[in-house]
Amino acid sequence: MESLFALTLMIVFIAFMFDFINGFHDTANTIATSVSTRALRPLAAIILASSMNFLGAITFTGVAQTITKGVIDPFTIHDETKGLIIVMAALITAVLWNLGTWVFGIPSSSSHAIIGSLAGAGISGLGFGALNYKGFTDIFEALIFSPIAAMTLGFIIMKLLTLLFHNFSLIKTNRRFRLFQVFTAALQSFAHGTNDAQKTMGIITMALVASKYLDQVEIPMWVRITSGIAMAMGTSVGGWRIIKTVGSKIMKIEPINGAAADLSSATIIFGFTFIHFPVSTTHVITSSILGVGAAERVRGVNWSVAMNIVMTWIITLPMTAFFSFFIFKFLSLIL
Repeated sequence: MESLFALTLMIVFIAFMFDFINGFHDTANTIATSVSTRALRPLAAIILASSMNFLGAITFTGVAQTITKGVIDPFTIHDETKGLIIVMAALITAVLWNLGTWVFGIPSSSSHAIIGSLAGAGISGLGFGALNYKGFTDIFEALIFSPIAAMTLGFIIMKLLTLLFHNFSLIKTNRRFRLFQVFTAALQSFAHGTNDAQKTMGIITMALVASKYLDQVEIPMWVRITSGIAMAMGTSVGGWRIIKTVGSKIMKIEPINGAAADLSSATIIFGFTFIHFPVSTTHVITSSILGVGAAERVRGVNWSVAMNIVMTWIITLPMTAFFSFFIFKFLSLIL
């Protein structure tokens, strides 16, 4: 029992580390456009994002419940130690992947990383039969469909804004949309907290169920609050490599573009949060910017940078599954 408690405690610590890294890795996306257009100063943007992420994190739990049992049902794992090692292997893999992509300034998906890692570790420990194929397929479809929806919505919103404000002075329009971006940045950060922080909550809850500390999928309040704090602390560190890529390298962003991108991505994230599906906020935000850019001028989008980001999206899930498979084998030998 003591060894199970120690293992569970280690998993909670690594989960908070994942959440902290997620804070400066993924949350950078939520404020990238407002910082690049100078709607918000960097420090103000980080404080706003940290606060709104925390509020979003403690408001909803539906996505966390999906993560807890969507890939692997912890109630089907009868060996408590093996169940905990699966969770630990998944978290270690996701942390290493996030750090690696952060170093190179690539806005990869923490959602893909943790989902792929859970699948790989689960297969390694329990075989292919351990996967909850319906849940995994539903999550995968949400991860694939959400960026397409975000790009489409970004395109539509930008077209509508262009139509509505085409007779207005460019200087006045930019000034108004800089003010509006404060609201959209706050909205997007709140939306991010309602979805991304839920993944850590789901992972911790999965560990608590696997170790028999919980007998139902119910997210404890202490898990909600501490996960929210960990993500908020990570956000406060920043993530300037990611901000530079998302906020300037994809396209030249004006305040009206940034507001359109923020509004479309927040709408998509909220939509999937309400139906309890995790999405890649990185994919959604970047796709919104691509849609907004394409609505104005297709050639104005740096498609080579976009393609590099897309390639990272594509390889994240299989690569993290591959690494997690072997990390589980290694942990099984030493624990």
